[in-house]
Amino acid sequence: MFTASQKRKENIAEYLLYMWQIEDLIRANDLDMDKIKANVIDRYTTLTENQRKEMTEWYESLIDMMRNENIERQGHLQINKNILSSLVALHQALLKDPRFADYSAEFYKTLPYIVELRSKSGDEKPGEIETCFNALYGMLLMRLQQKEITPETLEAIKQISHFIAILARNFHLDEQDRLFEPKD
Repeated sequence: MFTASQKRKENIAEYLLYMWQIEDLIRANDLDMDKIKANVIDRYTTLTENQRKEMTEWYESLIDMMRNENIERQGHLQINKNILSSLVALHQALLKDPRFADYSAEFYKTLPYIVELRSKSGDEKPGEIETCFNALYGMLLMRLQQKEITPETLEAIKQISHFIAILARNFHLDEQDRLFEPKD
């Protein structure tokens, strides 16, 4: 919870990936609050009683949302989908605006990797930005599982990561109403 709010303020991409990880963590604990307390919350030994209570309430609210949205086994919370939608909308606006030619160039450098990943994603093809996040999250899981990563995959992830970092920076500038300021 504390990490999530900090990431939300600093880097929307890291926040979204973190929240996807939290969704999976909740699923790995069978949406069972007792398991989450034992396997997650109790491991934070320096928490005050109030912080422990806040964290418990945060996980409980996420579990309730996951049940209400029927994503106990897979999928993402609507709050996370909304952020992804905001990123997609910003991405499209940046591509259309000639003031952001550098952004467009970076996107087109990333596009071959996106196309390749989408070709491997089965029948339901996610959008370009979601494909990037799926790739980054997949890399995170591969690293956690200590799986071997090919040089080609590392090259793709490096470019995707760079592109998403630019999008995330622009997202925060847009939130502060500083992105589309008129240039003198």
